[in-house]
Amino acid sequence: MKILAIDVGKYNSVACLFDTTTNRSEFETIATQRWAFEQLLNQTKPDQMVIETSSITGWVHDYCRSLGYQVLVANPNPEAWQWKNVKRKTDKDDALKLAKLTALEQISVVHIPVAERRQHRLGVKYRKTLVNRINRIQNHIRALFDHQGISIPSGHQAWTAAGIETLSQYRKPLAECQLEEFWRGELDLELQSLESLWQQLQQVDEQLEKVAQQDEQVQLLQTIPGVGRRTAEVIVAALDNPHRFKNARQVSADAGLVPDQRQSGQTNRLGRITGRGSRILRSALVEVAWVMLRYNPWAESVYQRICGGQKTRKKIAIIAVARKLLVRCWAMLRHKQPWQDSTTSFSASISSS
Repeated sequence: MKILAIDVGKYNSVACLFDTTTNRSEFETIATQRWAFEQLLNQTKPDQMVIETSSITGWVHDYCRSLGYQVLVANPNPEAWQWKNVKRKTDKDDALKLAKLTALEQISVVHIPVAERRQHRLGVKYRKTLVNRINRIQNHIRALFDHQGISIPSGHQAWTAAGIETLSQYRKPLAECQLEEFWRGELDLELQSLESLWQQLQQVDEQLEKVAQQDEQVQLLQTIPGVGRRTAEVIVAALDNPHRFKNARQVSADAGLVPDQRQSGQTNRLGRITGRGSRILRSALVEVAWVMLRYNPWAESVYQRICGGQKTRKKIAIIAVARKLLVRCWAMLRHKQPWQDSTTSFSASISSS
């Protein structure tokens, strides 16, 4: 069996053709271009192709699949992949190790959504990027006023129309500022950036709203009390095809919401959650879990049962609500059922999946 393992780089990629029968390997460096991949595949004609996950994995995976090859995408996070106590680590070493782990069936395979779903993920991620940029600018504006000993409205009140009007009283074009009032020019530029980012965010939100209105899965998750469109589309974009998971634990592990386990002999220690997978998904689930405590009796019941009125267990309880919510969302998408307040029949369908 011939395995073609490629360590994909931004400009150049290193390919390793590994023969499992003779245990021989051949290396070649190619340009990270479509024509180079096509030429390499035509020359080697591998039985199996494997690449490591990266920011450009999507188009490489799709293009090689279009040429008729089955492509595995490897997750480099598991322990078998870690480089420890080695004095050399090169692209050739990466490619060879990738090939050998594939031959030993020790590869943790990453799910690659279709191109349309990947674009949806990018849209959701870009919206989060814009929100983070807005938050940074708002924090910087507050810092400018703090340095001058000037009080401004607290919380979101500072960013309403009235709040912006109050802040604008201190702004001044940078070219007109003297050295002692340089901060006013800086404030003017920051307020301009803030307004521009708000406009960009509105455009992205409007486009995502159009997509959500045509997406049955997003509409289905919005039947959950406390879950809005933005959270629903984050969950749908992350889960993609719900049938790719065999059970609820796989769903939780994919989102990094299961505890890290260390077991030896009679000792079994459960630590913090692994934190693997999509950070945007975890933060959205935790955020909506807090909101659901006010609007969703099921979430309140789960939270109180785990928290037990103890302040030290609040974070543990909210993580549990987030994990259980994700599992219920997965079951809803898998069985195409809306939210049910009674969990008896629903829980049965989850356990039988």
